[in-house]
Order: sequence, then C-alpha cells, then structure tokens
Amino acid sequence: MTVANKTLAETEYTQFKQFLEQHSGIVLGDNKQYLVRSRLAPLMGKYDLPTLSELVSKSMKPAERQLRAEVIDAMTTNETLWFRDKYPFELLASELLPEFAGKGGPLKIWSAACSSGQEPYSIAMTVLECQQRALGAVPSAGVSILATDLSPSMLERCRKAEYDSLALARGLSEERKRQFFEPCNTGTMQLKDNVKRMVNFRPHNLLDSYASLGKFDIIFCRNVLIYFSPEAKSNILRQFAAALNPGGILFLGASESAAGVTEEFDMVRCNPGIYYRKRS
Repeated sequence: MTVANKTLAETEYTQFKQFLEQHSGIVLGDNKQYLVRSRLAPLMGKYDLPTLSELVSKSMKPAERQLRAEVIDAMTTNETLWFRDKYPFELLASELLPEFAGKGGPLKIWSAACSSGQEPYSIAMTVLECQQRALGAVPSAGVSILATDLSPSMLERCRKAEYDSLALARGLSEERKRQFFEPCNTGTMQLKDNVKRMVNFRPHNLLDSYASLGKFDIIFCRNVLIYFSPEAKSNILRQFAAALNPGGILFLGASESAAGVTEEFDMVRCNPGIYYRKRS
C-alpha cells in the first residue's frame, strides 16, 4: 500500500474534522493529517478499503454505524495512568470522604471519559483504603462509582480489568499492586473482585444529555475538555453543574479551568491543585 493511498485532500480533511467534532466533540487542529493516517490506517485493511479517502468518506455515511463507531473510537485519545496527579485522590481521602460521611444515601461519584479504567479504579482503591483505615470516614451507605466513556473498546477493557506490566508501572505502587491485583494466566494482572464490583461502566457521549445518569456528589472529568471547542466545553460544564447536587465537587485536569467559562462553580485552591464546588 503506497503512501498516496493514505492521503486526504484538504477539503476531505476539513469535512472529516467537522464530522469528528459534531459526533464526538474532538477538535482536530490544522495539519493533523498525519494523526488521521496513523490512527485510521489499520481500519483500511480491516474493511478492505484501498484508500484513506474511501474509509473517511464511508465512515461519514449514517448507514455505516459500525465503521463510524470504530473511526471515532480510533480517533479518541486514551492517555491515562493510575492516581494521575495524586492530589485529587489525596483530597478525596483526607477531606471529601469525611465531608460526605454523614450523607443520608450513598456518595455518588462519576468518572467521565474514563478511558481504560485507571481513574475510576483509582477512586475505588482510595475508598477501600479509607474504609480499612478509619471507621466513619466513608459514608455509611457506601460509595457508588459510575464510569463512562465514548469508546466501546475502552469500556470492554475496563470491565475486563486486566493490565499489562507497562500499564501497571504508570502510577501504581508495589503495595497497591499486591493489595488490589492478582496474576492472570496470560501474564497480566487483574483487579480483584472487591475493586471491580465498586464501579459500574456504561457508554456515554459528553455531547449528549446527562439526564439519564442521575445526580452526583463528585465528578471527575480530567484532561478531557482540552480536546473540545470552547462552545462544547461551555455546554459540558453547564451540564456538569446540572448533574451535581448542591455543593457538589468537580475535578478537572491540571491544564483545564472552569473560570471564565461558567459562573456556576467556585474555585477552591488546595496545596497542591484546585477543584470546583457547585454554587448553592
């Protein structure tokens, strides 16, 4: 297969950018054709399509639902690691779980755009550690964790909860590896059932309505908004505010901010890091 078969005309690339933003919220910058080539090339062989142009054109047709889903899946960035940036999980353990300990029902946490599951499972491990250390520091009614992602393949990996040595080396201590994982016959490690049972996974596009998800006390949506247009980002933050209970908490990524985008949150500075609390 020649390089020419993997090229897109400028008009085709522009159409694909618009299609991708409309259906996933992902904003591709100019001159990112190389990214499209590298991520979609494997699908050319799978669908026996000789050119990238044909693959892209076919994926944008409403009738091609399976191909469309796989193209969007391939273009989604799924960069993640365990206990990323540390401070959100430390705050959860030291301040937020005790704050919500007297809550009448279960503490409801949402991990949005959860990728391959490291974030929601890190939340679950944090809760389990707190339960083991201090009686009364966790809501007596328990903690309910919902994790969502746009990608069907990522959700399948999440539910399987098997990770290779490279994934396990990214942010996971040896102590936590021993405590929460068990070896598999394939040479990978799988999370123990007590961790897996704490997280419910389901598909969700952040551009869609959040009404069916219910209400939450804490939302994690970290290192995701940077891929969205300003308009989509504003809409997502507005929907997060509506999905949070009064006084609820929102965690964004270190390079993301709700300031200047919405007036529905107060910024809370920590040392280190920040989070956002929904205004009453």
